[in-house]
Amino acid sequence: MFGIIEIPLWLAIGGGLLMVFGLLDRVLVPSVRWYFRRRFERLISQLNDKLDLKIEPFKLMQRRVMIDRLTYDSEVMDAAIEYAQDNKIPEKVVIDEVENYAKEIIPSFSAMAYFSFAIRLARLISKLIYRVNLGPEEKQIYDGLDKSATVVFIINHRSNMDYFILTWLASDRSALSYAVGEWARVWPFQQLIRAWGGYFIRRTDQGPLYRKVLTRYVQMATDGGVTQAIFPEGALSLDGKLKRGKLGILSYMVSNFEISQKRDIVLVPVGLNYDRVLEDRILLKASKHSEGHFEFSLLSALGFSLRQIWLRLTGRFNRFGYASVSFGTPISMRSFMETTDLQSSDRRTVLLGRKVMDEVSKVVPVLPVPLVATVMRSAKSPMKEAEIQDLCTDLLVKLKCSGARVHVPEETQSYVIEHALETLLNRKALRRDNSGIIVDNSEGNLIDFYANSISHLI
Repeated sequence: MFGIIEIPLWLAIGGGLLMVFGLLDRVLVPSVRWYFRRRFERLISQLNDKLDLKIEPFKLMQRRVMIDRLTYDSEVMDAAIEYAQDNKIPEKVVIDEVENYAKEIIPSFSAMAYFSFAIRLARLISKLIYRVNLGPEEKQIYDGLDKSATVVFIINHRSNMDYFILTWLASDRSALSYAVGEWARVWPFQQLIRAWGGYFIRRTDQGPLYRKVLTRYVQMATDGGVTQAIFPEGALSLDGKLKRGKLGILSYMVSNFEISQKRDIVLVPVGLNYDRVLEDRILLKASKHSEGHFEFSLLSALGFSLRQIWLRLTGRFNRFGYASVSFGTPISMRSFMETTDLQSSDRRTVLLGRKVMDEVSKVVPVLPVPLVATVMRSAKSPMKEAEIQDLCTDLLVKLKCSGARVHVPEETQSYVIEHALETLLNRKALRRDNSGIIVDNSEGNLIDFYANSISHLI
């Protein structure tokens, strides 16, 4: 009555695998997910216990969720529908474009990648290349910050090393989120920067739809309490001078800020300077072209790194002097708004932008190489080392009296000035003859580049 039903071996194996996958999906996978989620939550809790500026939930949101939230934000959707109607494009096509913008902008922050890898890498590279110096006012400024506020560091942009220096120095205080330009959208930097919480912006795209998506992301992150770092100059300075700040990202924050809102925004001016900017000759070369921009080359960066490693292995490597950071007086946006009668958001942004950039300019550190470059730029004839030392000392006194942040140690002042002279001589920016030391005309623009970094303080 009953017969034996035979099934192929492959079907039996397939069925067994499906049963196993079903068991994993229903029982084991949720348990594993729960385990790792608990471990992640404990990690974040431990980190927040140590950090002055906490990692807020917005920064930890799943990337897919954040993309959807931004894409279907009411303001973004209104702009998308209006754009579709004005340009006679199907709404679905425009919404897909908006989603692509969101995917391009939004980071994929990993606390593990940031605190386990990024900070270690930033520390290693920074200490390998420079003697990193932090102004004595740093602790006081951090201690006085409103911990419930969104903190935004406003920084002058001297070098791509800025990202490494600041990431390391802020590592025990906060996790910074940077706006990064198109130059870094190459492997492996793009993946790393996203994991470290950086977000990409198109500096040249003025399209209203893209700008609306970017605006809303910045506003959402600011409302969510994400600690941010902004370079208002945009691109690196090609001539070493502090440039006028662009108000793009700051304007997004101002236009969305209400005095009555619970969370304040605190702007912290930050000044950076270097005894040697790694890209100095590249920037000077770019300044001679009408386009005024330079292309990042991974191959060149790798070649430079290998040369420095070789010099270190052979005992011939000398660090590139000081890399210094100073912090200015924080500016509360709520206090600024309360004391400003202007009704126009644009006018408030302009006024606030000027105030912040003025504070940034005041705290750009004075370092040995820029100091020597300033003295030598005005030299009409060769000078002896003793004369250069005296002029540098006189200039330091004037700068200190004016309130400048001088990062030239008094106890070793003569030595560091002598070392700065040797640095510029070795780089052929200065030359020595029987009469003394003078600027080499073929490399005079290098002297100008470093002197320009503190020219606004003199």
